[in-house]
Amino acid sequence: MAKRLVKGEKKIFGVCSGLANYLDVDPTLMRAIFIIAVLMAGTGLLAYIVLAFIMPNK
Repeated sequence: MAKRLVKGEKKIFGVCSGLANYLDVDPTLMRAIFIIAVLMAGTGLLAYIVLAFIMPNK
């Protein structure tokens, strides 16, 4: 069965944990990557908001 990109356990919207489950990495690492993306260029916030609305729930 193919992997699907869905929201994971919710901290805020479940985007980071869903991406971490899909990519087989630690959710804390994914959250750190998003924080760095927000602080560096601000595009991480836009990507997070878009994914929060596009990604389906489990």
